[in-house]
Amino acid sequence: MNNNRKMMKKYTLLYVVLFLFLCGCSNKQQDLRPADLTTAIDTAKIIVRYAEGFSIDYINNNLCLLKIQDPHKENSTCYKFALIKKGCKHEVIPEEYVRIEYPISSTICMTSLQLSNFIKLNETDAVVGITNTRHLFNKDIKKQIKSGHTVRIGIEGNFDNEKIIGINPDIILISPFKRGGYELLKEINIPLIPHLGYKERSPLAQAEWIKFTGLLLGKTEKANTIFDEMEKKYNGLKEKVVKTKNRPLVLSGEIRGSAWYAPGGKSFLAQLFNDAGAYYFLHNNCESGGINLDYETVYSRAANAQYWRIVNNYDGVFTYEALSDEDGRYEDFRAFKEKGIIYCNMRKTPFYESMPMEPDLILADFIHIFHPEILPNHSPVYYTLLK
Repeated sequence: MNNNRKMMKKYTLLYVVLFLFLCGCSNKQQDLRPADLTTAIDTAKIIVRYAEGFSIDYINNNLCLLKIQDPHKENSTCYKFALIKKGCKHEVIPEEYVRIEYPISSTICMTSLQLSNFIKLNETDAVVGITNTRHLFNKDIKKQIKSGHTVRIGIEGNFDNEKIIGINPDIILISPFKRGGYELLKEINIPLIPHLGYKERSPLAQAEWIKFTGLLLGKTEKANTIFDEMEKKYNGLKEKVVKTKNRPLVLSGEIRGSAWYAPGGKSFLAQLFNDAGAYYFLHNNCESGGINLDYETVYSRAANAQYWRIVNNYDGVFTYEALSDEDGRYEDFRAFKEKGIIYCNMRKTPFYESMPMEPDLILADFIHIFHPEILPNHSPVYYTLLK
């Protein structure tokens, strides 16, 4: 009798332990339900302060509406996307919006500017396809290409659709106002999302597109933090030259074919020169993109410019002699005579894949050149005076 009671107690204890164990497992399984995965997404919201090419309207915790449009082109197409957190399948969206579930885990980048966002966020794993960039510096992307994680999909206007179908990204970031070739991509049925950072007119506006990328990745808090730090440094440097009276005149560009190509007076580069305490030779021009000028016009406006900014892909050591060999008339400019060439070689510097996300460093380079007394200990990152 006593033995039976002992056995019953033993089995009762085993049942209790088993019951508690199963309850614990059940709770853990509930924590991993797809609907609860939304709680793991960064919930920080984005406030756009500088960028004009995109806007965000938060409807609720699971849905936001994203609009993308060229702010400087009248009647330009407005691209509309409804971003819905994964696991929230039943959100009702306006009819004209394309439904995108986020955070995305994979994308194709068509430009170095787009790629720069992922590099700065340290989220290069999400980049599974890129175009055939001529000069690639980032070690992580190089490793991903070597391992096959990231695939080269061709160039704009000549994409390899079979490769794109093979990697099957969540989205494709495009530049709709460039060379294009996107009509065939539409047939693949992968969402095409424009990235218009290159259309912005100020360095901070261009850099603020990191928030756009952070939103797609579900990394808004991280993107906000990175941008806030850039903004703080940039505006701090800008403040240092506000009261500077000696503002040098700056020339930019070179002769290409029969015309002198230079950034317009409302470009982000012109804004950089102004913020660094200098005058751009086309400061009265209203164009935000590049413009073509004849030699006589450039010479009449910038023959006495103290500085001349040049960016190229020179194979070797670029010198004043090499510049003169390109066109002997360059020697007539004051900036050439007085060794005022501001130079960056894209073969040796990650100009396009890093520069857009480091406006504070670019600004520091220019201030160091224009006003060395303000930043005497700065070590140049992108631009140096040509020796």
